[in-house]
Amino acid sequence: MGEKLILFGPPGVGKGTQAIRLSAALRVPHISTGDILRASLQSHTPLGNVVRGYVESGKLVPDETILEIVRDRLAMRDARDGFVLDGFPRTVSQAESLAEMLGGIPPRIDSVVDSVVVLDAPTDELVARLSGRRICESCQASYHVTSRPPKRAGTCDRCGGVLIQRTDDAEETVRFRQQDYLQKTQPVIDYFVKNAWPVRMVDAIGDIDQVFGRVYAAVFWR
Repeated sequence: MGEKLILFGPPGVGKGTQAIRLSAALRVPHISTGDILRASLQSHTPLGNVVRGYVESGKLVPDETILEIVRDRLAMRDARDGFVLDGFPRTVSQAESLAEMLGGIPPRIDSVVDSVVVLDAPTDELVARLSGRRICESCQASYHVTSRPPKRAGTCDRCGGVLIQRTDDAEETVRFRQQDYLQKTQPVIDYFVKNAWPVRMVDAIGDIDQVFGRVYAAVFWR
């Protein structure tokens, strides 16, 4: 269908799931900078060696490397007519660079980007969703204290193992990640709005199918 989309959303909102579904529905590639970086760490390509050097030294991968990754991926044949861009841009400077890559000059950026979809949900809802997750330390089966509880509290239905909360799912950690997302991402969304990028806010509360229906409607009912 040739849609060029950017998908945003805080941790726990289901952005990855929706990005994959959109990619399949539209028959365009799902481009995740996080996935590309993780794959490069497992490779012995020049890019992989560069990324590995930063990670092993405890440094963040710099903007110029991220921009090179995105530029190269968008130049591939399968992305020329459409894409779902996930995890980029993360800063206003990256957004400006993306506009240059796509050949758009604000406020006519909508000629090269069809929609910027922002999945939105209350922070407390996302904190409850993430901090309620439990995982079996033996077989890795997953549960949730309210939406998918085990038959016996603290015990895996599958193997009888002990259910634990991952460090990343502790409430304090989850709240920090939510706040970090808001602080870093809100300026980017403000930039989009100010420069007339086609921003579509989507209510992300509900099951996967309900949210996907809203996302699909936001993309095509414009």
